[in-house]
Amino acid sequence: MSLRRPAKNQPESFEFSTSSLEAANKIVEKYPEGKQQSAVMALLYIAQKQNDNWIPLAAMKCIAQFLKMPYIKVYEVATFYTMYNLSPVGKHFIQICTTTPCMIRGASKLVEACKEKISENECELSNNKNCSWMEVECLGACVNAPMMQINDDYYEDLDKEKTLKILEKILNGETPKPGSYRGRKNNEPENNRKTLMDFKNA
Repeated sequence: MSLRRPAKNQPESFEFSTSSLEAANKIVEKYPEGKQQSAVMALLYIAQKQNDNWIPLAAMKCIAQFLKMPYIKVYEVATFYTMYNLSPVGKHFIQICTTTPCMIRGASKLVEACKEKISENECELSNNKNCSWMEVECLGACVNAPMMQINDDYYEDLDKEKTLKILEKILNGETPKPGSYRGRKNNEPENNRKTLMDFKNA
């Protein structure tokens, strides 16, 4: 695993917003006395969501004080797990799954679309600083390959043309509808069920 480094340009301070603080307190309350530090991962996620999808060092220090734990321990967690972004990724963070099932089904075309619409390089902000993209390992939607994740939403059964349209909407400030782009519900067969249809012979 390569070393993940925080961004060079860091904000001087960070404080939980009212809604984030409320969410953090609810999570911490679920842990027994003396075990509240176990909430560190959840609080890192809250901080990331509040801060346009990335966690500055000031947020890690804020969480350390909140949980009464050494800052280095929060830093170790944040830098170990790839679900935490250590530098700006934009309001819309696009993750393209390029693991085998998605790659076989054409994930490389989704990558091409991101290079054309957002930026030539991974983890590089678009011209309007609103989004970035990167290749990731399996996102658990292999049956609906190829697919991508944008923030918390999955976009499945894609091709290059459909991906370009989704990215165009994002760049124009619109919110594209998540889910299958071949009209499937969840991961059902495209032409309805294929098994257990002949009940007479069952």
